[in-house]
Amino acid sequence: MSATATQTSPKRRLLLASDRADQSSELADILKSVGDVDMVATSDIPVTPSGLSGVVVDINLRSPESVQAVRKKLQADAYMQMPRLFVLADALHHASMQAWALGATDTISRPLDRDAILQRIQAAFPDSERYDASDRGKMLNRGVAAAHAIFVKMFEKLPRGGVLTFEEVQQAETKILKAIKHSSLREWLTTVGCHHAASYRHCLFVTGFAVAFAQHLGMREEDQRRLTRAALLHDVGKAFVPVEILDKPGQLSEPEKLEIRRHPQRGYDALKAQGNFPPEMLDVVLHHHELLDGSGYPNGLSGGQISDIVRLTTIVDIYTALVERRAYRLPFTHSRAFSIMESMGGKLDQQLLQAFRPVAFGAY
Repeated sequence: MSATATQTSPKRRLLLASDRADQSSELADILKSVGDVDMVATSDIPVTPSGLSGVVVDINLRSPESVQAVRKKLQADAYMQMPRLFVLADALHHASMQAWALGATDTISRPLDRDAILQRIQAAFPDSERYDASDRGKMLNRGVAAAHAIFVKMFEKLPRGGVLTFEEVQQAETKILKAIKHSSLREWLTTVGCHHAASYRHCLFVTGFAVAFAQHLGMREEDQRRLTRAALLHDVGKAFVPVEILDKPGQLSEPEKLEIRRHPQRGYDALKAQGNFPPEMLDVVLHHHELLDGSGYPNGLSGGQISDIVRLTTIVDIYTALVERRAYRLPFTHSRAFSIMESMGGKLDQQLLQAFRPVAFGAY
């Protein structure tokens, strides 16, 4: 057999878009060790990509022209469906946030560490021979199925004395993060909306929005995982509320409202009894209905007593509830839902709410 016949083509084909060619040459050499690399100026990013495993963007985020060129191109659906790695000049938080706002699915920072970059590249850009639209769909379905399995335990088995372990939640969170990272929040919401009953749908929506929000803010992977698992279990206490109250088509009576308001404490008690759940998860389960002005429940916490992870989950939870169809009302439009939350003023962290705006509006 000839040498030519035994050769195999590189498994990845990457597009390196750069407005700093002199500094990107080192990066291009690193990328070539894991696949084919097409290097173009940011202004020459093709409108319609073909056969790419992903995009690496190496630009000066202080250049309005480069930022606008990249923003316009990467908004296309074809790019939104593939991994997008941004190279930052430094590890400053504001640069990371700007990259995520431009559509990054991951970031790396200079100075470049070859081994670290190779590891990130291999994780961010799957082999093109094994990763296509069909595989994205499979990953998406696996993520939704993993979340669904947790909700079956939460809503059906936990109230009857069943066991839910932290390790099971960790296994699910890995599949969920991978599903949304390699597809999109929009695809997650569409899949969930088509195939899941209302009792699970809200938790699935909240989880999807929370993961997308964490990625948009440029959180470290471990922080993304913390938020994912907290969002996944935030409403566990509703497993102990009678279904006829949860699904009641009309207005709730005062005793029924009181029963609903017990769900954070009941969820907290249930997970606490299981053991091994970290404090931040229990914090979210118990306090996701607390408000910054002290008017929330069950403990009437205010201001600095409410952690960042709870503030974030509360925003996602309220927004999701407003845009969902409920037994007693039609869904609000996304603009109306956001307006309602803005009118809540000091009850919510308004800075976080505004940071959530592009996630919320970009999902539809």
